[in-house]
Amino acid sequence: MTDDLVPVVPDLSLLRSALSLAERGWHVFPCVPGGKRPALRGNWQSHATTDSVRIRLWWSRAPYNIGIACGPSGLVVIDLDVPHDTEELSSAEGRSTVSGTDVLSDLCDRHGRSYPLPTYAVSTPSGGCHLYYAAPGSPVRNSVGRLGPHIDVRGNGGYAMGDGSRIGERTYAAWDQRWPVPLPEWLVGLLVDSQRLPTASPSVPHGTAYAMAALHQETRLVSTARPGTRNDTLNRAAFSLGQLAAAGLLPALAVVTALSSAAHRAGLPAEEARRTIRSGMTAGARNPRA
Repeated sequence: MTDDLVPVVPDLSLLRSALSLAERGWHVFPCVPGGKRPALRGNWQSHATTDSVRIRLWWSRAPYNIGIACGPSGLVVIDLDVPHDTEELSSAEGRSTVSGTDVLSDLCDRHGRSYPLPTYAVSTPSGGCHLYYAAPGSPVRNSVGRLGPHIDVRGNGGYAMGDGSRIGERTYAAWDQRWPVPLPEWLVGLLVDSQRLPTASPSVPHGTAYAMAALHQETRLVSTARPGTRNDTLNRAAFSLGQLAAAGLLPALAVVTALSSAAHRAGLPAEEARRTIRSGMTAGARNPRA
């Protein structure tokens, strides 16, 4: 099996990450360096393993990205993507351009549920986020857009890219490394129901176009902030969005998700970003936006 791999210069940080993920009981396998395609011939799911000996052998040969087989690992991963077609804040129909985070927030609002955080979470190179959950008893299969635009689900038969994997110069980075919480029952019901959900319109969470435009603008400013200005930009964004969250115009946990992802793209250390977001949002909450 290992002879199917083409040797190149290894990367010990990827090896350490693969071993760390396997220690959680997650079944990993090598993907091509800098890409998402499995590097093994045959069925990647049957090759995925938690065996440290095999993992050391694989990742000592090349800087392979890390695939996590969701089914064998007992995971369901919700992939919240961001639109890449435009940087405009409004579309021809007059609605705000929305991301997977926005759509999930709207879905939670329509079902009267809280945003499904905290759980193990990974920022993606595209600017999105992967939310990890412990799989329920009923099988959850892969789906694209079943929960709404810009939301993919990886379950049985699917895989996610693990912490430390790289696409170009950008990295998949875990910003909350707690153990995954169980997939909320109301989401289980939506995903295992035999009837396909009607396509969700990309509506604005809580009905406020201004608040959503502010979320997009502030996260864009954070993600493009230059060294020396990044923490201050993040603090100002957290304060402003904290005001909107305190007024009930934005879901607070969705704001945290978006700002954490933007801070990662800007290159801020995860712990520093968490402290700044918490401080800024707490200060903003003392003066809710009218």
